[in-house]
Amino acid sequence: MAEQRPAPPTVYDVAAASGVSIATVSRVLRTPDAVREGTRDRVQAAIRLLGYVPSGNARALAGKRTGVIGLLLPGFDVVPDERPGLVTDGGVRVVDDRRHVTQPFASNLYFDEVLRGAETEAWQRGLALMVAAGRGPSRDVIVNDVAGRVDGLAVLAQTVPDELLEHVARRVPVVVLADDRRSHGFDSVSVDNAAGMRTLAAHVIGRLGIRSIAYVAGPIDSPDDMERSAGFRQALDDHGVEPRSVRTVHGDFGRVRARELAVALLSDTPPRAIVCSNDQSALGVLDAVLAAGLRVPEDIVVTGFDGIDAGRFSAPRLTTVHQPMGELGRAAVVAIVDRLERREGPPRAVRLPVEVLLRESCPPAL
Repeated sequence: MAEQRPAPPTVYDVAAASGVSIATVSRVLRTPDAVREGTRDRVQAAIRLLGYVPSGNARALAGKRTGVIGLLLPGFDVVPDERPGLVTDGGVRVVDDRRHVTQPFASNLYFDEVLRGAETEAWQRGLALMVAAGRGPSRDVIVNDVAGRVDGLAVLAQTVPDELLEHVARRVPVVVLADDRRSHGFDSVSVDNAAGMRTLAAHVIGRLGIRSIAYVAGPIDSPDDMERSAGFRQALDDHGVEPRSVRTVHGDFGRVRARELAVALLSDTPPRAIVCSNDQSALGVLDAVLAAGLRVPEDIVVTGFDGIDAGRFSAPRLTTVHQPMGELGRAAVVAIVDRLERREGPPRAVRLPVEVLLRESCPPAL
């Protein structure tokens, strides 16, 4: 007969071994900095001695919840390429990547920051974060699967159709990021896109006196882009600039497409300023401007929106509107927890402030 394994240690065993309450053990596991050093050391020593591992299933059974928050991000189209299949015996390949084979959305720094914020807030609250991405035919299956495994779901705007979200919201709380969806019955977390773009464009037009402007917008169905474009148009109106005088092109929020659009804008008479609806587009514009032998900001000023880290390390450094991407993720988790505790009540909206960061690509003065 096989030897029977001993029962795994529980949180009660850890509490007894360290002489503290189970609540203190929980705090040590989730927010150790909030516990006095001596107490924390005793609890951690007991955990190591006993070999204790927290049980998510036990927490779920005790509270009739899973202890998991879901975060649904946009999926990306799969672009066929000629690269070989998975190689499992090592080796090295040399790739001519001058045409940027890597896909523009393969590393979306905006989503990285949102994810990091959501993960931090969930962890500090003793929750786990389940992250998923879906697009096309698989999207509905993924959404329903995730919704069945979590206590609440945070969704990036335009990721899931409203009718599917309404179906999911009958089971778990839903919070929409980057769009005010109260009119559809959802709690939401967003930033002040319009005011941020209006202020930045006012600096370009009013402070620097630039009237020859091109605008690289994002996808026409993006809520973020709609708000930023509205703020841009308001700045034009504030300073008496005719909107028809502005060359406006629509990109996909990606660096590669923005670079292509900028090449076309520069082929005729280059504008004095190129204002972009997001940072990755602005970085693509910078690539094109510098490749054309033009100087930034002496010949053309370039601005973005988001405040991703890549803009701090570009040459020149990118002037942008910084939105608190990490706080977006954190606020989404907070909103879900609040809704779990108070299921009733009208939809609530959180709108976070933004900052205009003036750097070398569009300085305080020329």
